[in-house]
Amino acid sequence: MKDILSRFPNLAALLAGFLSATGFEPLRLWPVTLACFALLILLIGRAPDRRGAFLRGWLFGVGHFTLGLNWIAHAFTFQDAMPHWFGYGAVILLSLYLAVYPALATLAAYHLPSRKREGPGVGTERSEATILTTTLLFAATWLASEYLRATLFTGFAWNPLGVTLLPTGMAIASTLIGTYGLGALAILASGAILLTLRRQFRPAAALTAPLVALALWGNLSPAPPTPSGAPRIRVVQPNIGQDEKYSPELEQAHFQTLATLSGTPRPAPRLIFWPEAAIPAYLDLEPDWRARLAALLGPGDLLMTGATKVYFQQVEKDGITENALSGANNSLFIVDAKARLRGRYDKSHLVPYGEYLPMRNILQPLGLSRLVPGAVDFWPGPGPQSLTLPATLGRPPLRMGVQICYEIIFSGQVVDRANRPDFLFNPSNDAWFGSWGPVQHLAQARLRALEEGIPIIRSTPTGVSAVIDARGQILGRIAHHRAGFLDTALPSPLPPTLFSRLGNWASFAFMAALVLLAIATRRSTR
Repeated sequence: MKDILSRFPNLAALLAGFLSATGFEPLRLWPVTLACFALLILLIGRAPDRRGAFLRGWLFGVGHFTLGLNWIAHAFTFQDAMPHWFGYGAVILLSLYLAVYPALATLAAYHLPSRKREGPGVGTERSEATILTTTLLFAATWLASEYLRATLFTGFAWNPLGVTLLPTGMAIASTLIGTYGLGALAILASGAILLTLRRQFRPAAALTAPLVALALWGNLSPAPPTPSGAPRIRVVQPNIGQDEKYSPELEQAHFQTLATLSGTPRPAPRLIFWPEAAIPAYLDLEPDWRARLAALLGPGDLLMTGATKVYFQQVEKDGITENALSGANNSLFIVDAKARLRGRYDKSHLVPYGEYLPMRNILQPLGLSRLVPGAVDFWPGPGPQSLTLPATLGRPPLRMGVQICYEIIFSGQVVDRANRPDFLFNPSNDAWFGSWGPVQHLAQARLRALEEGIPIIRSTPTGVSAVIDARGQILGRIAHHRAGFLDTALPSPLPPTLFSRLGNWASFAFMAALVLLAIATRRSTR
């Protein structure tokens, strides 16, 4: 093994990165992920210079993202304006860019520890203290790199490393230090593995003990029980595929499926949840559509459905003034039994190349298009806000936060902290993303529930729809590519977590603590 690492360190980094992505859904091989990152820490320690450290981190990242993001290629099969094969190229190109962030993390982690080696020559392993220092620093720099990946150039926060710890119970640490801090804990666990293999048991135990304590806390801390008088909810999943979603011939059949799965009105009021872009209607402009929806509702029911809000402007063409579509919002509407719109949320964090085409004047003539059908780009909404669901038939008013689809992956950016919601609704359309994307999306929603201490409801066209409690546990789910509904009571929120109060400042504080520990460890060995 040592000979392989010495002779082919770059190949080892690439393969380790590829295997590290097996810890994400749907494989969930989190021990493999930790082992692969332990190997990366070793490779950092053996790097001959800065360029070598950067290259090893970059190759690791290329493998890591290529496997983890393979579902993106599937999205291109639904857009005939671009060649379907381009989806595979898009995965590679995106991975080549995203790999820069792990590369920066490994480069920074290479610097602080002493450059002194154990033996003669370049490329030998570092001392026990230096491995510990490298681990602490790499945990901090990985945290920073994931935050940068989530924020620069509109951000792409998909599959943060911490999500692999959901099966272990350690993910409860996200209530304190957030998702990016949780990724740093995964690095510490990997460092503990490496130190154990090196028979350096004291520093390994120092890293392992708090991780074990977190795992026990996570597995022994359930969410609060749902009170008997909690509002009743129904989550609908119609199993309408992307290949038929926009078919005019199937519009009536799709609506009938949604109507049937929503059930008949009952004496007790219900909150009914439909997916993102569930209906092809402009609800604020089409009273007939609002009437159709209201007919499905009992006196105290409310329907939350995805639809499009459109904007027009007057243009003159051949001497005639007419209204032309100028823009749109990807929106969530609240409809009551009297066909009134009781609230609207407009998606804020849009998907580049999905909901809008950057540099349209340049890219459109080249034959590129956004993945969502239509020639007009979506406009962003104002950001997180809590919508008030009015009291009906004895049900108290509720505050509902909304994050439409992709928005839910951005840690620290999902709720209005000045008006904390009672729950989050995450209407999504995961029908684009093959079999890996939907379950990865669900896992990231679970982290948001944990971080904020509030339940999350997900409704998607083809799955995975789910009800998630305030501890991130799935109370009910509808399997992928199945039509169905979930009937349950609305789970209760927890008191605000530390992370819900501080946001990513809590992650930054943890990062600073790791850097200080790394410096202290280095100085103690001089």
